[in-house]
Amino acid sequence: MNILIIGATSSIAQETAKCFALEGARLYLAGRNLEKLQAIQGDVFVRGAKQVEAMALDLCLLDQHEHLITTAIHTLGRLDAVLIAHGTLSDQQICEQSVSTTMQELTTNCLSTISLLTILGNYFEEQGKGTIAVISSVAGDRGRQSNYVYGTAKGAVTIFLQGLRNRLTQSGVSVLTVKPGFVDTPMTAYIRKNLLFAKSETIGKHIHQAIKNPRDEVYMPWFWQPIMMLLRSIPECMFKQLKF
Repeated sequence: MNILIIGATSSIAQETAKCFALEGARLYLAGRNLEKLQAIQGDVFVRGAKQVEAMALDLCLLDQHEHLITTAIHTLGRLDAVLIAHGTLSDQQICEQSVSTTMQELTTNCLSTISLLTILGNYFEEQGKGTIAVISSVAGDRGRQSNYVYGTAKGAVTIFLQGLRNRLTQSGVSVLTVKPGFVDTPMTAYIRKNLLFAKSETIGKHIHQAIKNPRDEVYMPWFWQPIMMLLRSIPECMFKQLKF
């Protein structure tokens, strides 16, 4: 299996890459930090990956996306699957005071993903098979005062994926939306942990299985689906009174 992992230095993406490496997959890793990429490259190769290549780039530079994807395809010969896993956890309070910070967060968590999906969608549609998996978030299911900039970005990505799925299913291409809840990663290091937090290793294993057995949308862990169903059912007149 030939897999492109974008945002490969994230802890969830690393755990997913390890699972595919154990099966002898060919991996192309993309991320911002070259030193971290090289460390991951060596790790997954030792774990059994048949081929591991990497490219360091800033994914907010949208004009670099075509080059990344073209290079990955040329290097591996073809793509069977792609995982888009990059992003930042927006600081809501700073975003509320800064238009430029808000726009940067939306570019990182939304526009860059949409740019990549547009190019990848065309590639897989022409190929007539493959799987596109994207890490969105339960935060995109309903806007909350504590993280609505981040939630806006993830909500837009989720809607984009729904439309892309509706289009590409006619071509035999699977589009998977991954919706994690709280995950214990460096990005959430400052947040006090509780029983709702999952390990990145657990989420990575779930993503690996979901890519191999494609579904449309999956909450990780599973219990977030009923939680978000409940939150979405609360009338707006009541929801806006909640302080979270």
